[in-house]
Amino acid sequence: MSDAAPKRILIVDDDVGLMRVTREALTAFLHCEVDTSPKPEYGFELALKKSYDLLIFDFSMPMIDGAMLFFLIGKVYENATPPRVVPPLLLMSGRGDDKRAQELLHEPRVRGLIPKPFAINRLVQKVKEAVPGIESRDE
Repeated sequence: MSDAAPKRILIVDDDVGLMRVTREALTAFLHCEVDTSPKPEYGFELALKKSYDLLIFDFSMPMIDGAMLFFLIGKVYENATPPRVVPPLLLMSGRGDDKRAQELLHEPRVRGLIPKPFAINRLVQKVKEAVPGIESRDE
């Protein structure tokens, strides 16, 4: 284990149970700190207050979906002084074949779509691909 600071991940998902499992899996397998919020508006506030190496948003949430949340954070980051780098995004979705979800995969910062329900090792693999330099706990 190196002395590198743990990578920071923000998870926003209105399914609290799944969000908790996701956080526990990531912190168990990877050297990272994970913040979570079941509410997109609070996730938005967290993204403004702190900086993250990766965002994991549920695609379909009431009011503000994951794509809209990502778009809003991106707008604020771009207009900040100095501009902030928008972290990569992984979307989780129970409707992975959703046309809009598929379109989002063409966005440069969107690193993938994780269909729900998902296997933990698949999630960990996706996070490793999206965050270069993130360390496994077992190394």
